Amino acid sequence: MALPACAARALGPPLQPERRAPARTTCPRRHSRVEAELAASRPGSVAASVRAGPPRGVSRGFNSQPFLDEPLKASSSLAGAARTPLFALLSRGRRRRMHDLRRRWDLGSLCRALLTRGLAALGHSLKHVLGAIFSKIFGPLASVGNMDEKSNKLLLALVMLFLFAVIVLQYVCPGTECQLLRLQAFSSPMPDPYRSEDESSARFVPRYNFSRGDLLRKVDFDIKGDDLIVFLHIQKTGGTTFGRHLVRNIQLEQPCECRVGQKKCTCHRPGKRETWLFSRFSTGWSCGLHADWTELTSCVPAVVDGKRDARLRPSSKDRRGSPNANPGANSPSSTKARNASKSGKNFYYITILRDPVSRYLSEWRHVQRGATWKASLHVCDGRPPTSEELPSCYTGDDWSGCPLKEFMDCPYNLANNRQVRMLSDLTLVGCYNLSVMPEKQRNKVLLESAKSNLKHMAFFGLTEFQRKTQYLFEKTFNMNFISPFTQYNTTRASSVEINEEIQKRIEGLNFLDMELYSYAKDLFLQRYQFMRQKEHQEARQKRQEQRKFLKGRFLQTHFQSQGQSQNPSQNPSQNPNLNANQNVTQNLIQNLTQNSSQKENRESRKQNPGQEQSDGSARNGTNDYIGSVEKWR
Repeated sequence: MALPACAARALGPPLQPERRAPARTTCPRRHSRVEAELAASRPGSVAASVRAGPPRGVSRGFNSQPFLDEPLKASSSLAGAARTPLFALLSRGRRRRMHDLRRRWDLGSLCRALLTRGLAALGHSLKHVLGAIFSKIFGPLASVGNMDEKSNKLLLALVMLFLFAVIVLQYVCPGTECQLLRLQAFSSPMPDPYRSEDESSARFVPRYNFSRGDLLRKVDFDIKGDDLIVFLHIQKTGGTTFGRHLVRNIQLEQPCECRVGQKKCTCHRPGKRETWLFSRFSTGWSCGLHADWTELTSCVPAVVDGKRDARLRPSSKDRRGSPNANPGANSPSSTKARNASKSGKNFYYITILRDPVSRYLSEWRHVQRGATWKASLHVCDGRPPTSEELPSCYTGDDWSGCPLKEFMDCPYNLANNRQVRMLSDLTLVGCYNLSVMPEKQRNKVLLESAKSNLKHMAFFGLTEFQRKTQYLFEKTFNMNFISPFTQYNTTRASSVEINEEIQKRIEGLNFLDMELYSYAKDLFLQRYQFMRQKEHQEARQKRQEQRKFLKGRFLQTHFQSQGQSQNPSQNPSQNPNLNANQNVTQNLIQNLTQNSSQKENRESRKQNPGQEQSDGSARNGTNDYIGSVEKWR
């Protein structure tokens, strides 16, 4: 019931409950400095009451007074200063729930919680799956002891064994080329070591038509006689590596003697003091530094004949030829004439070619390092060129440090079309005199001459096909190398980065070399494919002859044992029926032998129309008889 106004005035104002500062729900460090200043300016506000809490780590009693002078460490968030008074107005339980919710939704805590729970669930599932598997496998052991404990120990042992095997395998075979990891070796045959050295397909489409004589290269090289291999070394084509293979890596009855510290080796014939190899590493630069085809064909016969101190023999009039001479006349008749000395020696010329762009860049890098090749004679038609015919591209001692643009801008640079010039007969175009014939006609004559000389050489290889080069040399000269050739895909030329414009310009400067290399690559791959097919046919024919021989021996033994078992003690002359049967059998075998030999001869003529008749007759005789007996059976 309400009291009258006079009574209320007499009693005075109503008693107010004791005001305390509300309990601190957040760390004072989360408050900003701005909030602290606002709370200090309003001592009666709720923020001031929050500020009046005890310092961190100090407890207060029930009736303890708040510490108003405690400095607060606040954050730098201004938004927190505006939201904190409203947050403080909430009840204690609501504030605790909101704080837990904010902490729970923290991104780092959420990711860690998800990862922990996921791994725990995965481990729990894996444990159950493995437990079920081991319970199925080792079910009979469940009756002995505790199954869970034994399965856990067995699982741990298997895991430890697997980890140990992985560590051992990684130690023994750290790379991916380990033979143990090549599982395809058990299901597939050994790969062909000559297949796709340049990352191209093993089969190609021929562009040129060559005869069987052009593809079949098999030289009857007599190292004990007077035959001589002459190596034409073109700059930056890998000729140094190939030349070392000839003197250090070839199987011979009398190997070359190479002394430590000396580049030249002594390559004598067995039982003679004569050399069988004319190259840089056997006879040195006897005809000049990097002598070309024109120099070698004039110099080598004179050197071999013992005329080392005499001057180089001049060419005859018919060899000079007119400016309009047919380049095709250079080979093969004139080549054969030049490939024989007065003593009757046979000269077999060999060389190595390279991709023109890579060779050009490699020569430029070599010139940058100070190479000049000043010792080259360039002798043609009995004399070296004059300074007007062959001017120099630099004025100093060398051309070291020259940029690529300056190297390409020199019109007298011998690096341009070097392979065509060194393989052609320069006497057909007036040597180095450019005024003898027009440039277009000169280029055509040089290119045709280089192609003809290359085709009639005993052997030539390509730098980009090292293993195929080794194979063709071994098949051509019937000489085997000790260790296989190595294909180096990373060279100094490959390290030079050029754009498409510079590459096209280099190809334009070496347009003759580009055409010659395309021709040489086509001929080289056709020769390789032809020799491989011929080798496979010979191996297949040999296996067939061996099978026929074994079957014929078996049939012959079977007939003899059968005849002896029928009448072991009777004289053959006393049994005319037996003699008649034997005569009929022999006549039948003779007829079958003739028919089978004629059929095989016809088939061999169809397959190999250019093959000699000796190959067909060699298959007659015993092998044909055995084959006819097999057919008669």
